[in-house]
Amino acid sequence: MSEKTTHKSMGWRSRLHEIIFEADTFEGKLFDVALLIAILLSILVVMLESVDPIRASHGELLRNLEWFFTILFTIEYIARIIVIRKPTRYVFSFLGIVDFLSTIPTYLSLIIVGSQSLLILRTIRLLRVFRIFKLSRYMGEASVIRSAMMASRRKITVFLGLVVIIVIIVGTLMYLIEGKENGFTSIPRSIYWAIVTLTTVGYGDIAPVTVFGQTIASVLMILGYAIIAVPTGIVTTEFTMAKKQNMNTQSCPVCSREGHDDDAVHCKYCGSKL
Repeated sequence: MSEKTTHKSMGWRSRLHEIIFEADTFEGKLFDVALLIAILLSILVVMLESVDPIRASHGELLRNLEWFFTILFTIEYIARIIVIRKPTRYVFSFLGIVDFLSTIPTYLSLIIVGSQSLLILRTIRLLRVFRIFKLSRYMGEASVIRSAMMASRRKITVFLGLVVIIVIIVGTLMYLIEGKENGFTSIPRSIYWAIVTLTTVGYGDIAPVTVFGQTIASVLMILGYAIIAVPTGIVTTEFTMAKKQNMNTQSCPVCSREGHDDDAVHCKYCGSKL
């Protein structure tokens, strides 16, 4: 292949990449808006198909529309793979997996009846709305949330571990105190009661009868209100420490990652030139 042909090939791929993966240009924004409309319409089709009277009267039309959107999204998915220099980076990314899962249920319906209902996963694709209109402030906030969650994950893991220990201990105690005659038929069922009580849900399907059991339940309910504030405080602290940056919708042509600074020249994830 000549150098001229190679340059021409890279030219159309770069241009198509800009349209499909970015929203900085008119064509890119138009593509994403059209894609969002198609996603919304496809979700509406899936919802309508679940209504028996509508399915009975317009079932064939809905199935044809479902296949139309599936083929459309399949072409889009293949196009995304083609324009990326390292396709595996996109294929195994979060949005890449979501894009794949949004197309596969219709094909599976040929083998497994009813699997097309999983097409509701297309709802997750609506996350792209934050980049369509170059809403940099929303992207910046999303970055802050991601950074705060990542920074607080160890503290939250320790906190959840403590909660698990509490419900196991309290559940076991209630099994011993209340017994099978009061509905606490096993330790797992007693742990279920402890979780429901600690989270202040309180279904009421199991309730302690003895005074000692009711005392423990009261303490656990009060503890539940106190525990709710712990993860909130952890993440809030990380929010205040997270640094906000001005970001754009530019996508790396190699790894397809977004969230680059406005003045970035190279991708901060793989080092490729933007």
